[in-house]
Amino acid sequence: MILKIKKPSDVPYSEVTPERIYRSRREFLMTATGVVGAAGTAAAGAWAWTRGGSADLLAQAPDLKSTKNAKYIAADKLNTFEQITSYNNYYEFGTNKGDPARYAGQLKTKPWTVKVDGLVKKPGDYGVEDLVNFNALEERVYRHRCVERWSMVMPWIGVSLADVLKKVEPNPGAKFVEFTTLDRPAEMPGIRAAVLDFPYVEGLRMDEAMHPLTMMVVGLYGKVLPNQTGAPLRVHIPWKYGFKSGKSIVRIRFTDSQPHNTWAVTAPDEYGFYANVNPNVPHPRWSQARETRLPSLFMNTPTQMFNGYGDEVASLYTGMDLKKYF
Repeated sequence: MILKIKKPSDVPYSEVTPERIYRSRREFLMTATGVVGAAGTAAAGAWAWTRGGSADLLAQAPDLKSTKNAKYIAADKLNTFEQITSYNNYYEFGTNKGDPARYAGQLKTKPWTVKVDGLVKKPGDYGVEDLVNFNALEERVYRHRCVERWSMVMPWIGVSLADVLKKVEPNPGAKFVEFTTLDRPAEMPGIRAAVLDFPYVEGLRMDEAMHPLTMMVVGLYGKVLPNQTGAPLRVHIPWKYGFKSGKSIVRIRFTDSQPHNTWAVTAPDEYGFYANVNPNVPHPRWSQARETRLPSLFMNTPTQMFNGYGDEVASLYTGMDLKKYF
């Protein structure tokens, strides 16, 4: 698959969040020059494995050994490590795109426990190493498309989510899997602003979760996953908008009913449960027909159905009205 990387623009915060939320929060900053500002925060950002604004953050990060998945290698230039780690949506650390890099360094990711419960044969509290086989890590170059119309191309490191879920043996009655993000206000200042109803919850249908494309991610660019991108454990579903990808996961719950995912609860007219990238279904306040590719400033890239992964995933939604189930 060939991924064409062009250039994206910054998006005002009025287009990131429902109006009733952003207008009531002084910390929602207008970012007309956000791409430039975000780049500036990289040097000052605090990461889990570095503090003090090192000029070579990538070199300082712990290495992860992985095998490149030849099926998912972009023909075009990847976004840089600094671009990926300095321009983030992670509201637990703040609503400005630079806040996660600025504040995430204080998050303690060791020890880390994930509670597995619900309709599953092997419930319990698991360490990251219990769930992820670090001897079988893959690097997959995936597109990441945000609902605010910006996108990047990233070399994630991890394993198929299916391999993780099979270890705990979901019951046949499990129709959905729910992911809960860490809720630790002392280390995550955005939680104290109460912009959303924390903890952050996301979910997938079981067939989506078990699809080979869906990843459990532990690294990026050959290194351990930085805090601001969801350390130590996050999900990535490349054909869906970015808000579906739960970060810093502390609970995996199997259920027979559709989870109440955070953004769909907060603004159900704007953020659906499925969140498939779809140029034919506009957001209520903007079109999804085009996108911008960071770090460019132009919205000149046509949005691809299912973010370009339609050959692999379109069959999951045969017969569904994708305008109704958005």
